[in-house]
Amino acid sequence: MKWVLLLVTLLTLPLSGLAQNTTASLVLDSAVARPGETFHAAIRLQMSDGWHTYWRNPGGPGKATSIRWELPETVIPGQILWPVPEKYEFQGITTYVYHHEVLLLIPLTIASNAPSGPLALKGLVSWLECQTQCLPGKAEVSAELIIGNQSAPSSNAAMIQSWRSKIPMPDPNFNVRAEWANGTNSDHRMLTLAFQPPAGSSRWDFYPFESENYDFKPSTESFVVAGEQLLRKSVTTLEGWKESVAGLLVWEEGAARRAIEVQLEPVQSSRPVAAEAVAGTSPNNTPPRTSLWLMIISAFIGGLILNIMPCVLPVIALKILGFVNQSREQPGKVRELGLIYAVGVLLSFAALAALVIGVKSAGKAASWGMQFQNPQFVLILTALVTLVALNLFGVFEITLGGSAMGAAGQLASKEGRSGAFFNGVLATILATPCTAPFLGAALGFAFAEPAPIVLLIFLCVGAGLAFPYVLLSWNPKWLKFLPKPGVWMQRFKVAMGFPMLATALWLFSQAATHYGKGAIFSIGLFLVLVGLAVWVWGTFVQLGTRRTGLARAVAIIILLAAYFGILERGINWRHPSVSTAAAIDPKGFWQPWSLEAVAEARAAGRPVLVDFTADWCLTCQVNKTTSLEIESVKNKMKEIGAVAFLADYTRENPLITSELKKYQRAGVPLVLVFPASPAAPPIVLPEVLTPNLVLNALEAAASTKTVSANNSNL
Repeated sequence: MKWVLLLVTLLTLPLSGLAQNTTASLVLDSAVARPGETFHAAIRLQMSDGWHTYWRNPGGPGKATSIRWELPETVIPGQILWPVPEKYEFQGITTYVYHHEVLLLIPLTIASNAPSGPLALKGLVSWLECQTQCLPGKAEVSAELIIGNQSAPSSNAAMIQSWRSKIPMPDPNFNVRAEWANGTNSDHRMLTLAFQPPAGSSRWDFYPFESENYDFKPSTESFVVAGEQLLRKSVTTLEGWKESVAGLLVWEEGAARRAIEVQLEPVQSSRPVAAEAVAGTSPNNTPPRTSLWLMIISAFIGGLILNIMPCVLPVIALKILGFVNQSREQPGKVRELGLIYAVGVLLSFAALAALVIGVKSAGKAASWGMQFQNPQFVLILTALVTLVALNLFGVFEITLGGSAMGAAGQLASKEGRSGAFFNGVLATILATPCTAPFLGAALGFAFAEPAPIVLLIFLCVGAGLAFPYVLLSWNPKWLKFLPKPGVWMQRFKVAMGFPMLATALWLFSQAATHYGKGAIFSIGLFLVLVGLAVWVWGTFVQLGTRRTGLARAVAIIILLAAYFGILERGINWRHPSVSTAAAIDPKGFWQPWSLEAVAEARAAGRPVLVDFTADWCLTCQVNKTTSLEIESVKNKMKEIGAVAFLADYTRENPLITSELKKYQRAGVPLVLVFPASPAAPPIVLPEVLTPNLVLNALEAAASTKTVSANNSNL
């Protein structure tokens, strides 16, 4: 988003000052001031309807208003005093802004030796004004002050005084305790502010000041525990956890909005903010343990169903093409390639199992699809799938080249085996952000078991994924139902590049999630340069006959420029510093999830729906579109007074991992519906939702009856 804003700003620079929707003026609270006195000037910004300017911390894309003074030497300016801004959300982006009008106050001090007479005060004000588009604005402002023996207010004194009352000030009697959660070896931590709220206050929030070191997540979790008000924000650091934290505590008293300025020195938390008792859930609410044999069968069936999930569809298309091509081969060769594909799948699942076992051995929480929480993995996979798509389009050919390949027959033979193995690996990788019926329960069971059981369950999932292809390759007679090889195969191969390209586009969106919206252009440019490099390679090295050495050098130079110029210097891809979360519905359907927020809603007797989701989980997005964010569900939520919470698992979150384990799930999606009765256990919905499942669960939750988590009628 930031690069888009910058581009729009640059393109509109010639128009700034011609089509401004904000007017700026300089007003003073004194007409006459004495030497040695301090008075207040104010930058008055008046915005057209729908337009806004920004606070000292824009909060996201934006720019704070500034002034470059042209003052006599006898006038010393202070810092801008900022009124409380509005927390403004637009298309999922949160910023801190001013609408309609704002006065930014600046204290000006007159030197004690200033001579009597008029003084001209001038400055150049710069701002950014936004509606649906953003325009830079600037204006020269001026005012006149008389230096005399007797002070006198100006005609604007009352207006400036009213805005002075809106400037938050520190309150030494207001005690705030600040704590960091997690260890200092992480770039992401939770900051908790705790204090005793004044009577009649509500809707507390924390607006951080601008910082070169800390990046604050816009959303704020607010809850009350034992009469104490707690605020919690996610923070990313750029250079360590040494700096203090400053900002505004903002709250409402009736129709009035108030704020105080706080300067905090957070300490390391020695306790969790909330316990299970506060959250209203306990391990006793989890489903009973099931048998190992049932989990083995569930794992195999879940892997079998993965073949029809959207994550794996591009690889299925490649396998269909492979089977058509193999129909010409000897039955033994077809069986061999089918088994090699299965080996690729099983070895990949064994590697995933080893990763899970290693993570557990290190004392950390493991989950299904956790590699998609790693930004480097997502970026590498995006580039890899893009290359596969370009290969299908015929831009270049993947060969094992060189003299080691020998004759053309040997080349085809080795390409077939390596292609079958690679398809098995790719199918496994693309399957991990998906879940399927039976799969969630099996993996949830495995993640809580010893290493041999983890490996066994993972291999069973892999066996289910590979089974249809092994079965087809082991019965070559079934291949006669496929069309005969011909020219159509080349066209079909190119056509299959498009679903692979769609997969690359989806992965690209996940990379942007990890590296920030400002990196979208950089990542896209990197992929374009990679595509250019392989085109040069395919056209002038693989198909060319002259100057192939020069073509190789050009391709390598392009790749090096893309890597070092964009990945290393542009987005610092190995050490990203962006903290993100799933977008919260600006219309208010979803609220940020926390254990305390759920407990508070249940204590008020309200049913609760919690969606544990992630941007990289396709099943989650389908559930959201078809069964959660639909009018019938929203209307039912309003009817029963329910609250919806969104638990974002796009990036690693130990609290969410703990909740998933509590309900024997290895990963997202997990949708829980908590009944109105705080004593009743939650209704655990299946991985794949339908509207009726959700509506029936909400209807059951509205009653005070205890509903079984395994109620088959839902």
